[in-house]
Amino acid sequence: MNEVHVIGLGAGDLNQLPLGVYRTLKNAKQLYVRTAEHPVLQELQTEGLDYKSFDELYEKHDDFEPVYREITEELIRLSGEGPVMYAVPGHPLVAEQTVQFLVEAEKKGRVSLKIEGGQSFLDPIFAALRIDPIEGFQLLDGTSFKRDDVRMDQHVLIAQVYDAFSASEVKLTLMEKYADDYLVKIVTAAGSANEKILEVPLYELDRSMDIDNLTTVYVPPVQQQEERLKEWTTFREIIAKLRSPEGCPWDREQTHESLKKYLIEEAYEVLQAIDDEDDDAIIEELGDILLQVFLHAQIGEDHGYFSVEDILESISSKMIRRHPHVFGDVSVENSGEVVKNWQAIKAEEKGNNSEKPLLKGQFRADSSLLTSFNYQKTAAKVGFDWPDVNGAWEKFEEEWQEFKDETENGTKKEQTDELGDVFFTLVNLARFFKISPEEAMAGANRKFFNRFSYVEQKVLEGRGDFADYTLEELDTFWNEAKTLERK
Repeated sequence: MNEVHVIGLGAGDLNQLPLGVYRTLKNAKQLYVRTAEHPVLQELQTEGLDYKSFDELYEKHDDFEPVYREITEELIRLSGEGPVMYAVPGHPLVAEQTVQFLVEAEKKGRVSLKIEGGQSFLDPIFAALRIDPIEGFQLLDGTSFKRDDVRMDQHVLIAQVYDAFSASEVKLTLMEKYADDYLVKIVTAAGSANEKILEVPLYELDRSMDIDNLTTVYVPPVQQQEERLKEWTTFREIIAKLRSPEGCPWDREQTHESLKKYLIEEAYEVLQAIDDEDDDAIIEELGDILLQVFLHAQIGEDHGYFSVEDILESISSKMIRRHPHVFGDVSVENSGEVVKNWQAIKAEEKGNNSEKPLLKGQFRADSSLLTSFNYQKTAAKVGFDWPDVNGAWEKFEEEWQEFKDETENGTKKEQTDELGDVFFTLVNLARFFKISPEEAMAGANRKFFNRFSYVEQKVLEGRGDFADYTLEELDTFWNEAKTLERK
């Protein structure tokens, strides 16, 4: 089988290179290297070592991955003509993407690998920075890591930071979590005679001149909890602390039942912030919603029933199952087909519930409007519905007339019953026009609050008492408020 012999050049200069690896390199008939930018190669070149590098491929592609894949394919092709020796910086199996691609090819039977030599850059990095990895550390690829990969409470080492451009990308990603002036260290050629450590504020990371293919960026752990507020784990720790014996008496007393009203209130406040197009308020109110979710999760964990991981698993698996057009091989033409598939998958998940009443589980104790909406929507799914909106309009007019008749001659109970029927038909009309009755009612309440507040303000600025104004005058103020809303 085609053979590629992979050699690690170590993290520093020739003095760090094991004797066996040195001899192997010196005796190589044809040596290929990922990059010639390494002190070992530069020193061996003075001793007559001949090699061919793949540096020109970095100019050919805009991203690193296609460079590494092309190197891999070329090595496999060359190995078809005979054994190939390939040298990479550091240890071949530490932060070396080309070797990982070769390992993938080996698993598929395309090539046979022999891997040896090379001290990884981690040991000299740990020594240079005086850190113990047992405290928790991350090794991230500077060409591909994302914000959510970073744990702010750990030592973070970012390799593959080759130049000012890659350093800039690393900087921008880190600044999504860390303060702009957070101090980081740029470590170059750790453990060698040319070792350099430069400490800079994060915003100056890409302005350093000491960045090359032997550079690693070190981000120290953030010790203070209040400086790690963009981490999910920090928020979880806060909620757990509030619910702990040393925490807040009010939070410890809460149950799923006692928190129900707050969840509803916070949801309405989010809607208000959205209607106000106030981004800061949206951030704050969504945070309050998140607080409710984490409180319920912590209560579940305290009692040993479930945790936030169970919630995440449940919703993540549901999103994957119900979006086969995204995570599977199902094709859809429009959002209507998406909804149809969603409902079909949902029905399949629930199984055969023919013995269960259709409307069971649709009642909402905190909202009569939402209960009506759910009942009508469920009934409509099995065909119990008007063929079009005209039937809904006729039913509303019928119920409205019956209510008017009862207001003249009926009892209070009969009037209440008929008014309930009117409300029910209004919810049905809302459903036909795809309007949320809850949202509509909340909007009406909000408009009344704003307009009446304006009327009250005008009264106080004028004669000071509502009794001093006629209804027509008050209505004038009301119309002024409506006019101001449109501006």
